[in-house]
Amino acid sequence: MIGAKLGHFLDRPLYPLAKRINVSPNTLTISGFIITTLAAIVIAKNLRLGGILILIGGLLDMFDGIVARTNGKVTEFGAFLDSVLDRFSDAFVFLGLAWYLEANNEHIGVFLALGTMLGAFLISYIRARAEGLGKECKTGLMERPERIVVLTLGAISGWIMPTLWLMFFLTYLTVFQRIYHVWKSMKQG
Repeated sequence: MIGAKLGHFLDRPLYPLAKRINVSPNTLTISGFIITTLAAIVIAKNLRLGGILILIGGLLDMFDGIVARTNGKVTEFGAFLDSVLDRFSDAFVFLGLAWYLEANNEHIGVFLALGTMLGAFLISYIRARAEGLGKECKTGLMERPERIVVLTLGAISGWIMPTLWLMFFLTYLTVFQRIYHVWKSMKQG
């Protein structure tokens, strides 16, 4: 939803900074992945610090695309690498969160974290499968940027259980929104 509505609106304000970055966008992608992996380990022991690290990793993940577009370094492999590492990052963060919740005897929270992880994978898969069939599918309320923002806020505030209930519900709403969107676009021809 954020990406669909705002697109690349940060490209222009961050252009001067991105132009000065003399690092490969893939290096930024990998750096964001490493920080997010660290966040997944930290979140199992320290929810707030893990949330801050998720935010930092998410910002790097956003900035890699801006640097690529600004410096004319957009590549198909870069987009592929970014997408694959995003899936790993999502899995690691939700597994770390499940670990934290299990240690705190929040068994329903473990189910919500793992269920949301599965839903996040479905959101990504539905888009990839639709695009493989020649249909665009960027619709839905809970895409990756929204998940990062909501999860970060929940972890930093300590309100992780209400956050997980919200994420679980909105993630599966997004799954059904995408299925309906693809069905409707295929039905129209």
